[in-house]
Amino acid sequence: MWSGTRARLLYMRSSQAGSYRGKVMGNGLRVVSGIPRDAAAPQGPCKRRNGTGSAESSGQSPHAASSVTDWRTKKAHDGNRDAPEFPSSQQNNAMTTTPLRIAVLGIGMMGLPMARRLSEAGHQVHAWNRTRAKAEPLAQWGVTVHGSPADAVKDADIAISLLENGPVVGRVLFEQGTARAMRPGSLFIDMASIQPSEARDHAARLGELGLTHLDAPVSGGTVGAEAGTLAIMVGGRPEDFARAQPVFASLGRATHVGPHGAGQLAKLANQMIVGITIGAVAEALLFAAKGGADMAKVREAISGGFADSRILQLHGQRMVERDFAPRGRMAVQLKDMRNALATAQETGFDAPITALFEALYAEGVDHGLGELDHSGLFVELASRNAMQ
Repeated sequence: MWSGTRARLLYMRSSQAGSYRGKVMGNGLRVVSGIPRDAAAPQGPCKRRNGTGSAESSGQSPHAASSVTDWRTKKAHDGNRDAPEFPSSQQNNAMTTTPLRIAVLGIGMMGLPMARRLSEAGHQVHAWNRTRAKAEPLAQWGVTVHGSPADAVKDADIAISLLENGPVVGRVLFEQGTARAMRPGSLFIDMASIQPSEARDHAARLGELGLTHLDAPVSGGTVGAEAGTLAIMVGGRPEDFARAQPVFASLGRATHVGPHGAGQLAKLANQMIVGITIGAVAEALLFAAKGGADMAKVREAISGGFADSRILQLHGQRMVERDFAPRGRMAVQLKDMRNALATAQETGFDAPITALFEALYAEGVDHGLGELDHSGLFVELASRNAMQ
């Protein structure tokens, strides 16, 4: 097994500005990191694919628009003439007619590009992050950075959370004065991935203060956030969903899936599928390689058949290239699997497959792989089989 020290990401900045190169880790696996968002598209078998789903982490190739899906210009529901269109990011930027005052709480890998896109769409954006330095780069796009979440939201029409987890969202809202600083009638959109029960609790408590709530977690990762192609799963009242359309239009494709908490249920279902499929792809490719087959050729051979998927195309390519730079981290995938199991227990649902993969991700994190991309489960399975 990898030790925590041997599994630590090693970064080395090259002599060229803005580029990085990977280093060889203790067991020979190479971690590539720091790829700039405008890097050229990789050469290789990863092709553009059409579809309406998005795998978590990048959900698309981490390098370029070659794998950006084509659903952005389609109707949300075929045959429904009233369904909203979700145009390309260029069209999104031009569609804002009434700028909103929007607060974004949590400026990390997802929050920064999402806040930037909202500002570029013409909205007046205010931002807060626990570590202020991470939010400061937004100033170049006209975003106002605040020292407290209460200051960020006090004049906002809509506040957006991209915080770490449910307990953090609760503390920021109800212990740091954020909810009470919001204007009566304003809308809180929680785009963090938290438990459905936490989302329902937050909605009820905000309602008592005269505020409205949507839970709207996303899939598509950092590339989807940059490009405005996120899949957004929304729970809450239909009228609040309609009110949030100017926000969602700048960020991706939004679908209203039910009442409060339903957005988080959809996200957990998404993460169950992603986490389980990553494990299946990793195990299958390693199985083939152990028997003497060329892993890259096996992936190519089964592409287009019933085993094909976005996970095979995108995460499978990362496995072949040993590229585990974090787009969606192993530790976050583990959190999502545990949230799914907690919710399953609440509802009396038996989820044995998710439980199995939760244990595998947990072992990988325990062995120091938590900061790798979640396709790094490949590393844990390779180590179990004494494979490099």
